[in-house]
Amino acid sequence: MAAFTLVEIMIVVAIIGLLAAIAIPNFVRARTQSQMNACINNLRQIDGAIQQWALETKQAANAAVTPADVVPYLKSPAICPSAGAGAQGLAGFQASYTLTTVSNQPSSPVSAIAGSRSQSQLEQTASVRPWSRSRRSTPGTSS
Repeated sequence: MAAFTLVEIMIVVAIIGLLAAIAIPNFVRARTQSQMNACINNLRQIDGAIQQWALETKQAANAAVTPADVVPYLKSPAICPSAGAGAQGLAGFQASYTLTTVSNQPSSPVSAIAGSRSQSQLEQTASVRPWSRSRRSTPGTSS
């Protein structure tokens, strides 16, 4: 009758523990990164909705923007997964993102979580959007 010895079982448990110690931080990092990317993508969509609202209603660059103005231009109210407020709809949108004026980009708590990297990614993509050239200066030029 063949059976596993205590040493063999302990080795297998140690290997599984070692693999878990390596894998769990990577899963947490991947989850945080995907939440940050979702938040950045939502910021892009919100910025586009703000620009569309401003064009359709002939708003000036310094016009104040409210979530009620922007939400009709979005497929659904965007909620940042990193904010984690748990609210849905317009309340979740307001808890996730801060809107100021047409010329200013929306902001979210992801910039505090991810640091300047997410903000620089958003600014980098803003420089390639056609409507951003009239609002913001692109790198290397002045307006």
